[in-house]
Amino acid sequence: AGSGFLGTEHVESAICPQCGSVARDRFLLFCFLNCSPHDETLRVLETSPRLGREYRRMMRSLFDYKSSDYDLSAHRGDLQIDLQNIALPDASIDVLLTPHVLEHVPDTDRALREIHRVLAPNGTMFLQVPLQQGQTSRPSEPEFHGDNTLVHFRFGWDLITSAESVGFDVEVLLMEEFGKVLRGVNPCPEPDVDGFDVPSMIEHAPTSKLRPLVDIYMSKIYGFRPEHQFVTFRCVKT
Repeated sequence: AGSGFLGTEHVESAICPQCGSVARDRFLLFCFLNCSPHDETLRVLETSPRLGREYRRMMRSLFDYKSSDYDLSAHRGDLQIDLQNIALPDASIDVLLTPHVLEHVPDTDRALREIHRVLAPNGTMFLQVPLQQGQTSRPSEPEFHGDNTLVHFRFGWDLITSAESVGFDVEVLLMEEFGKVLRGVNPCPEPDVDGFDVPSMIEHAPTSKLRPLVDIYMSKIYGFRPEHQFVTFRCVKT
């Protein structure tokens, strides 16, 4: 916790020396555990989880948990799933955890419709994407992430509209301090050298959708710094 993390303060760093998680791994789990019932019958599917055997064993001890991947050679999931054509029955899962996957899917709307279909009534998707700007765009040149997967979209806040259009009720889980920035209570932080266009994020901020989940004290303990790099969309099937 806190100063015990390895690497820099960054969503893709602040590595836990015990479990190997980076900051965004912990934030996704934090959001899920704090916004879901603790029920061992909860049917949870996670797409392309970064963490390995011990993490998956822990999740299976708490929930009816399975992991999936499009490329089983990359992440060794229980299931092979294409989010654009999910080979699961309607209403067959209660929770979908999908960290940094949707930006690699060519057809966003089709994937969102499929996710909505396989979720049970009132089921929830906890969705993370690299959110670095206010509005969605396509990369101007071919862009690949660390596992050599092509990036189709750089998402912005308008991803909320896409999710709502297929039947989700969406709220934005974030740091309390960043919520104050987006609402204009706190000043914009210093320019980000890692490509986060915070002024654009402020300009297009969905202020009515914001749900601050982590205060400044907890963000330091869990390594959720800097605060503007952490966003999870909680999408409930309606």
